[in-house]
Parts: sequence; C-alpha cells; structure tokens
Amino acid sequence: MDLIFGLMDPFAFLVALMVGVFAGTVKGIVGFGMPMIMISGLSTVLPPELALAGLILPTLVTNGIQAFRGGIPAAWETIRVYRVFLIVGGCVLVASAQLVAVLPSWVLFLIIGVAVAGFALLQLIGWKPQVSRDARAVEAAVGALAGFTGGLSGIWGPPTVAYLTATDTPKAEHVRAQGVIYGLGAVALFFLHT
Repeated sequence: MDLIFGLMDPFAFLVALMVGVFAGTVKGIVGFGMPMIMISGLSTVLPPELALAGLILPTLVTNGIQAFRGGIPAAWETIRVYRVFLIVGGCVLVASAQLVAVLPSWVLFLIIGVAVAGFALLQLIGWKPQVSRDARAVEAAVGALAGFTGGLSGIWGPPTVAYLTATDTPKAEHVRAQGVIYGLGAVALFFLHT
C-alpha cells in the first residue's frame, strides 16, 4: 500500500479505481474506449505520465482477451491483413512515445483533446468515408495517425475505428482487429514507457 500511496493520495486512488471500473465497463460493452476514458479520468487527479502508466496494463490485458477471442489463427490472420497499419503505426508509436517526457502536459492534453473531439465531431455530423481495403496509402496514413496519438496518450482508438468502419470491416473482424491493433500497441507502449 505504501507503494501506491507514495504515488498518490487515497482520494486520487479512489478516483483512479472508479475511472478504471467505468472504463472497463465501456470496453466490455463496445469493444473500445478504455484508454480514452482512463487517460481523461486519471489525468484529473494524476500527472499525465502516471495516468499513462496506469492505463497500460489494463489495456494490455483486455486487448489480449479481445484479440484472442477467435483463437490464435484468427489473430494471426488479422496481423497479416492489417500489417501495413501495424508496421507504420508501430514505428510512429515508438517515435511519439519519446515525446511524453519532453512535451509540457498542456500540449499532451491539447493533442488528446483535438483527436477525441475531432473523432466525436465527425461521428456526430454523420461523416462515413468509404475506403477500399487495397488503399495501402490510406491504411499507412491512418496507422501513422493512430501510432502518433497512441504513443503520446495510449489512445489509438478513434483513427482505428474510423478506418475499420470506412473499409466496411465485418463486425467480428472489426472487434478482433481492434483487439489485435490495440493489444500490440499496448505491448509496445508497455516496453517504451518502462
């Protein structure tokens, strides 16, 4: 307990616990959103670096469960299908994760806020782009955007969901692809931030 309360006071711990339960509930219902909720909620009572650290392990575990729900062969096939997204996103994630230690917290919050608000606005106005699965340049660009926001904040969901929706990915594959993409991103983030 001294380890936990050495990092935060009991009130912050309680808030973090409640944010985690709420974020996990949302993740269980819709398949994504946990890092977005956790970074926003935890950052209200913790420094951004500690908030980011607090979401890595829960994200890793829940995305692993989601990615392997259809078995290892299905997850491996998803990696093969979305390899451009994963490779480009992973490289950008590695680079952008280095910025967490040097950017002021207001810049991190601004980047997170613009990404989340932009995605929400596009959803609210009903923007539904159509993209061919063979459009590798679009896949790479969206992977880069997801990697950039993911490396800074652990939030790579909005661009990923928009891309999977734009390519008319079937529901079961959509959920598995999110699990694989987010899971591999969480593994990278775990190693980069430890």
